[in-house]
Parts: sequence; structure tokens; C-alpha cells
Amino acid sequence: MTQTLPAQPVPVPLTAPEAAPALDSRRTFGILAIILTGQFMAVLDSSIVNVAIPSIRSDLNTSGSALQLIVAGYVIAYAVLLVTGARLGDRFSQRRAFVAGLALFTIASLACGLAWDEASLIVFRFVQGVGAAAMVPQVMTLIQRTFTGTARARALSMYSAIISGGVVVGQVLGGLIVYLDLFGSGWRGVFLVNVPIGVALLVLAPRVLPAGGPRFQRKVDVPGLVTLTVSVLLLVLPLVLGHEQDWPLWTWILLGASVFGFAGFVAIERWVAARGGAPLFAQRALRAPGLLLTAATLFVIMSTFGGWMFVMAIHLQSTLGYSALHAGLLFIPMGLTFAVASLRWDRIPARFHAPMIPAGLVLAAASMVTLGMLLRDGSDFGPVGWILFGLMGVGNGLAFSPLMTRTLAKVPMELAADASGILVTNVQLGVVVGIAVFGTVFLGSAGTTTLSAAHALGGTAVAEGIVVLVAAALGARAAR
Repeated sequence: MTQTLPAQPVPVPLTAPEAAPALDSRRTFGILAIILTGQFMAVLDSSIVNVAIPSIRSDLNTSGSALQLIVAGYVIAYAVLLVTGARLGDRFSQRRAFVAGLALFTIASLACGLAWDEASLIVFRFVQGVGAAAMVPQVMTLIQRTFTGTARARALSMYSAIISGGVVVGQVLGGLIVYLDLFGSGWRGVFLVNVPIGVALLVLAPRVLPAGGPRFQRKVDVPGLVTLTVSVLLLVLPLVLGHEQDWPLWTWILLGASVFGFAGFVAIERWVAARGGAPLFAQRALRAPGLLLTAATLFVIMSTFGGWMFVMAIHLQSTLGYSALHAGLLFIPMGLTFAVASLRWDRIPARFHAPMIPAGLVLAAASMVTLGMLLRDGSDFGPVGWILFGLMGVGNGLAFSPLMTRTLAKVPMELAADASGILVTNVQLGVVVGIAVFGTVFLGSAGTTTLSAAHALGGTAVAEGIVVLVAAALGARAAR
């Protein structure tokens, strides 16, 4: 016998809904420019630190586990707090939440740039993630409430492109910043670059972003938030720390506990809904057409994408001895092809949109495995590598952006914040798990010689390619 969940309560407005004022094209362009720049900064910081890893390691004398936490710590806080950030935006207004999150993100970026050891950098990265979690959910809601028709679809495509395109740009920009070493900042520049941009946005956002729109009495799901946070930490920490400590008993205990933690999270969400509360993942949003399958597909895509970026950044610099700039520039073909595919996929006839998604992922998997095999003997990254990186960008762009855009376009406006929070939470959790799992696979088998590290890269590429094929199967179903 199936159990019917109680309907989710409709949010109670704190202010009377007002008709959205008509905005001229200059004003809407300004709104889009500000919120997408904020979104871009938040996504950028999930990857910009990758190419700075060798510099951080030598300067702060960090371990491999600490490096993974420096990269993943930001994304953990960002991921688990996204939906809560969306609720706060509905309650206090998107403009206030965006500005508050931006301010915290900017201050934390300055603190990261001034960090004195690995522990302080890890803590400041968590704080930076909290700021991003307050800022980012407002972007989707403002797009949904500001744009209509074809303008809305175009804005959604740009939003989707920035979410994962920013990961690639972060690799390139990070390499350039470390290479230029402006004012002797070295790796610290990858964090300090956010400060002037953040200050400029803090000046402009209160003047440009709309202050109107309905505000809702959105409850914060504290039990769900705590359970999800603990469960993610129970999963990620042993994966990150286990390989350097030769997998002691406590790592396996925590991994087992994470399974019960996620099961407990589902039970708590049902309990909160049954009591008339507002669960972290709202049932009404989860029932939106294709949302659950899309969330699962995006999780798998980004776990391989984030893991591959982390592993390749280490291999190019630590194994092949490339400079940060050289390593960063190698990601340009992927960034360019991903951007073009993400922004132009709608030019392809509509009858091909559904099969295009799994086909793109198969192309990405084949390119990744082929590149891993080419580099498996310790070879340099040559012209064929550039081509394969470009094909990888095309494949991911033809899958990620249309999948997210097609799903979000079907979501009613009143569920925009929850739906975007669910999807982006899965995207960011995918990055966290990818860094932890595939980073551990690579670092645990890399050894101390160039050849052993190259073999480890090849094995990691094959493992990731298999997982991408799983995403292709999920994507094929989600696209229908």
C-alpha cells in the first residue's frame, strides 16, 4: 500500500503580492549583469583554487587531505545551505539576501587571501561558502520574476552556462593569476581577485536590483539542515582523510554512518512535511516534471566534472611539471566549446533536443577516457589533448545546459526558489563527492614516480568515464 504524503502548505505572504513593474531593457540588462556576475564569482571559487594547489602546498606545507578540504570545504557549505538561503530570500527579499551573502562572500575572500596556515584557510573557505549559499539562490528567483517568454529562456541558458562554464574559466583564470603573481600575492591572488569585484557589486546591487515583489513567511527546516550537513560530512571527511591514514576503522564507521544519516534525512523530511512544516526539499517542488531525474543526472555529471578538474590540475603541474599558467591555458578549449554549446544548443532543431543530452554525455565520456589513456605513459599534453578537451566541453555543454533549462522552464514561478535550490544543491554536492572520491582514487594510487602517477590518471579516467555513461542513461530518461 502506498503512502500519500500531505500536501505542502502554500507559503503565506508577508506582504501583499504586487504586479511586477515593467522594466526597460537597460534595467533588465543591469539586473542580469549583476546577479550573473555574483553567480559567476560563486561558481568560479569552486575551481579557481585547483591550479593554485601546488603553490598552496609548498607555501603552507599542506597535506593532500588538507588540499582536498580547501577545495571541497567551500562547496560543502555552499551546497548544504543553498535551500536555506533561498528561504531567507523569500522571507526578507531577494535583494537583501543577495547583498548580505555578497558582503559575507567578499569579506571571506579577503580572509582567505590573508590566511596564515592550512587550518585558517579551510575555515575561511567554509565561511566563503556560507556567503555564496545566501547569494546564489536569489539569482534564479530574480530571473524567474524579472524575465518572461523568450527573454526568460535566454536568461536561463546563460545561467546554466555560467554554473558549469565558470568551473572551466576558474581553471584558466587561476593559472593566470598565480603566474602573474601581482604584488607578490602568489596563490593568494585567486581569492583576493573577488574583493574589488565584490565591492563594486555591493555598490551597484542596492541601486539596481528590484526591492518589490511578494515576501513569504518561509520556515527554516533546522532538523533537515542539521541532518543533511552531518550526513555530507560523514561521507566526505573519511573519503578525503582515509587514503593518507591507510583507511583506519573510524573511516569505515563514518562511511557506514553516512548511509544511516541520509536515510534519516529522508525520514525527517517526511516528518517535517507531515507536521505542516517546510522541509528542506519541498515535496511540491520535487513533484515538478522531471526534477528528481534531472537532479540525479546533474549530480553524477558534476561529480565526474569536478573530480576530473581537480585530478587534471594536480597531474599537469605535479606530474608533468607545467606552470600554473600553462596548466590553466590548457583548459581554454573546454571552456570555449562548453560556452558555445551551452548558449547555442537551442539552435538545434527541437526534435533532437532529447537525444542530444545522452549523446553529449557519451561524447564527454569517450573524450575523457581517450585522454586518460593517451597520458597514461607519462606523455606530455599535446595537440590531441586540446582536441579531446574541446570535445569534452561540447559533450558536457550539450547535456548540462539544456537539461537544466528544459527542467526549470517547466517550474511554476512560486516554486522557482525551491526548485533551483534543489538542482544547484545537487550540482554542488556532486562536485564535493567527485573531488573526494576521484581525488582519493588518484592520490591513493599515484605513487611517487611520474609513471605511477600517469597510470593513476589513466585508471581514474576510466572510472570517471564509466560514471559518465551512467549519467548518460539517467539523462536519456530525464530528457523524456
